[in-house]
Amino acid sequence: MGINVGIIGLGRMGQIHAKNIVNIPDANPYAACSTTDASLEMVKREFGVKETYKDYEEMISNPKLDAVVIASPSGMHTEHIQLAMEKGLHVFCEKPIGLNIDDIKRTIEVIESRPNQIFHLGFMRRFDESYQYAKKLVDEGAIGELTLIRCYGMDASSGFDSFLRFAKKSKSGGLFADLGVHDIDLVRWFTGKEIKRVWALGKNTTYPELNELGELETGAAMMQLEDKTIALLVAGRNAAHGYHVEAELIGTKGMLRVAQEPEKNLVTIFNEHGVVRPTQQSFPERFQDAFRREMVEFISCIKEGRQPDVTAFDGLQGTIVAEACQKSIETNEIIDISY
Repeated sequence: MGINVGIIGLGRMGQIHAKNIVNIPDANPYAACSTTDASLEMVKREFGVKETYKDYEEMISNPKLDAVVIASPSGMHTEHIQLAMEKGLHVFCEKPIGLNIDDIKRTIEVIESRPNQIFHLGFMRRFDESYQYAKKLVDEGAIGELTLIRCYGMDASSGFDSFLRFAKKSKSGGLFADLGVHDIDLVRWFTGKEIKRVWALGKNTTYPELNELGELETGAAMMQLEDKTIALLVAGRNAAHGYHVEAELIGTKGMLRVAQEPEKNLVTIFNEHGVVRPTQQSFPERFQDAFRREMVEFISCIKEGRQPDVTAFDGLQGTIVAEACQKSIETNEIIDISY
């Protein structure tokens, strides 16, 4: 029969997960929930979804469901997680786990009270083969003790209009909670340490309308970890050349770089513009295999009755740091983090 999965939210992320579930043995995209008729018709047509809903609680009350994938707006995640857990469903939730620290802590209590249900948080970069290889090298001591980590996470300029439409309807949580949280998680994952102090800066230049929405076009943060390791993080929504995600790890015996250039493929073009390397243009393009692998892991965890390595606690810590970065932007002060 397979594992029947319901999906809430049918934007880019919801569609990515639906497509991946279709191609996983023993998993079915059984139900979907959205506010628009067009998106519901689309998932029935494209992914074979059997039942569609406009009410989330009605969907998760379907006795045929085994699990739910949450790809709704960030501010709704904690509520949707709690409701699904209380219905006895396994839960996969896109990052961030939530935008309010107290709500996240209450949600973790619900998750921990149901140890036989799987909870998986969507930090997909942990499932990217290049990041996994770099993590293996770090853990083996190949570059010695880490001293500095630098991360870039910048969306392509071509996607800004789409983000602006979203931001006018829903709260993203801010640049660091929406984009930077991936790199915050990577810093914690690579080091096994917590971030204790942050200083963040931001600037809106090309898109001053972001000021009215409380959003940032470009932001940067300097972080100090509990063992004094340094982390530098840059997040942005306006990379003219394409989707740019990069990480550099400097240690006492060497350094690693992951995706130094956001190369689309192995083609080099020689023409009147010089020597040109095509670049990736979106996160679905860059991380399509990582998204597939994390969903395979979620389904495997359900089948095998084990919890994934990425946890709700990782989501809490990421949001705490992102919130500290936002506070630093607003106060122009260094923020010490107490957990």
